[in-house]
Amino acid sequence: MDSATTPAAGPAKPGASSLPNAIEADSHDFVCQTAGRIHYYVDDKAAGRPLVLIHSVNAAPSAFEMRPLFDHFRSQRPVYALDLPGFGRADRSKRRYSPELYAAAITEFLEGVVKTPCDLAAFSLGCEFAARVAANKPDLVASLALISPTGFNIRGLPTGAAAERAYKFLSIPGLNDGLYGLLTTRPSIRFFYNQAFVGPIPPGLVDYAYATTHQPGAKYAPLYFLSGQLFTPKATETLYDTLTQPVLVVYDKDPNIDFHELPDFLGRHPKWRAERVGPTRGLPQWEKPAETADAIARFWASLR
Repeated sequence: MDSATTPAAGPAKPGASSLPNAIEADSHDFVCQTAGRIHYYVDDKAAGRPLVLIHSVNAAPSAFEMRPLFDHFRSQRPVYALDLPGFGRADRSKRRYSPELYAAAITEFLEGVVKTPCDLAAFSLGCEFAARVAANKPDLVASLALISPTGFNIRGLPTGAAAERAYKFLSIPGLNDGLYGLLTTRPSIRFFYNQAFVGPIPPGLVDYAYATTHQPGAKYAPLYFLSGQLFTPKATETLYDTLTQPVLVVYDKDPNIDFHELPDFLGRHPKWRAERVGPTRGLPQWEKPAETADAIARFWASLR
């Protein structure tokens, strides 16, 4: 696999991750003014509108989550897959992580690397970051495909002062190491993936998740996720309601999202549509990759 390089194709910057590539493709670093070093994979040999893939946020995310879509579309159009700040081969420094930080990183990447309107495809909590970018910079995003997006359920999350208190508790020395260590053992990773698949866990997912969670600084960003600070309160109203682009939701059953609000939302937003890809439990791009890719391709075709 290719090693990480700077955007100018020089040697990797000091501090770049030793984690193996998540995708067999050219990979590069991109340094954001607001978010530091992120990492991305690219295959731009094909012509067409670029596709940019955004992974989720949890204890063990990376561009690996989006690999089936990258591999499917790479022969049809330019495709990029990001490792967001705090994850994968990106910078994992001890800093404040927030939805605004992630949106800024994606925005700078679109402006500095892609440089033309793109289609965004995001997964889970990454959908909220993608929506924030599309709302703030609509000229950068032509359409969105949201896979198992967070925000469409009635489950409450800690916000404001409650989230800050949760983070302070989770940041207690010793406690955070112990908690993060428990969450990132191979049995724990396998347990969580078992909740997200109807069938067997695809080869490689557990191994890469274990590897990415055992990099230096790997615990910092997940602590913000676990405390609830990376979710946007009332995302349907504050983010999704504001989008002007066409949007596809790909979903089925999910252990963390009940999509309780989705039917009513679709009825009020004519530019939105949804396609159920099942049976799946949250990772249709892995469990039903061909069906997921076909749903997205049909969505794009309908926009012509």
